[in-house]
Amino acid sequence: MAAQVIDGNKIAAQIRGELEQEIRGLIAKHGVTPGLAVVLVGENPASQQYVKNKNKAAHEIGVYSEQHNLAKDTPEAELLALVGKLNADPKIDGILVQLPLPKHIDEKKVLNLIDPNKDVDGFHPMNLGRMMVGDPGFLPCTPHGVVKMLAYSGFKPAGKHVVVVGRSNIVGKPVANMLLQKAENADATVTVCHSRTPDLPAVTRQADILIAAIGKPEFITADMVKPGAVVIDVGVNRVEDPGSPKGFRWVGDVKFDEVAAKAAAISPVPGGVGPMTITMLLYNTVQSARRRASK
Repeated sequence: MAAQVIDGNKIAAQIRGELEQEIRGLIAKHGVTPGLAVVLVGENPASQQYVKNKNKAAHEIGVYSEQHNLAKDTPEAELLALVGKLNADPKIDGILVQLPLPKHIDEKKVLNLIDPNKDVDGFHPMNLGRMMVGDPGFLPCTPHGVVKMLAYSGFKPAGKHVVVVGRSNIVGKPVANMLLQKAENADATVTVCHSRTPDLPAVTRQADILIAAIGKPEFITADMVKPGAVVIDVGVNRVEDPGSPKGFRWVGDVKFDEVAAKAAAISPVPGGVGPMTITMLLYNTVQSARRRASK
């Protein structure tokens, strides 16, 4: 069996094309240009590259994007004041404070200060509560990207058994909650596994849809997958590779080649869930702008 490769780049491009059309309509009908503010504290190279990619993607589809760079020793009070200023800025529909923050800053305090109606990362307690009960709100970007990948690939979760490996607040818990909802692109029976799950392979082999988000390189092997399952790999792990010009390569939480020979469909790393995360950030920003236009 040769698995269908679920191309995250292709799906992300399709969604961004739809967003670009909607943005043109918002500008033409309401004079509203979606606005995104990204706050970067310090000079973490990975964060800098990630923010650069976000800004590039925003500009490509017509989202106004501004970046606020703060030194790594910026006082917490100064960052909180900036968030307050962005909360009150009428041209900003979405605020993203890039994590991680320096240790002297309380991340929870900063994230909780963001206006829930501008929390396009989807991690304010109010938006997490809305997600839990199925009310409209911003959904966390990576889990939402997983749900969209399944929908755009034609793999409907309704009536299926989804097994999520990993219980993080960023991916595992929210994606399980989204797929459990009585809603479109959901209605699944969901099992969440973690480090204390006994006989993990016996559980994962029950999955019609297996979502790997455990943060361990190539942890999911072929013997853990039911023939014909759909496998979504959320992991991004750097492993040493002397044969690579850079001395390393990126792999997911799934041993791709051997699982691809057994699964019906699989998402790759890179080029799978990754492109969807930034796309769903833009999706949330446009959603926020839509609300502003309706007022």
